[in-house]
Amino acid sequence: MLGLGTSEILMILAALLLFFGAKQLPQLARGLVQGIREFKDATRDIKSVVDHTTIK
Repeated sequence: MLGLGTSEILMILAALLLFFGAKQLPQLARGLVQGIREFKDATRDIKSVVDHTTIK
């Protein structure tokens, strides 16, 4: 992991709460998760294409 302890994670969460507010945090988290999912899908697709072309 990144070497983050409990206190560091709590400080980051508190800063996010101050910057974005309690109402926007769930929306922000959903957007982050969706972005990560799309990145993983794109990476998987590219790897599949590269593997497919190197086999031939």
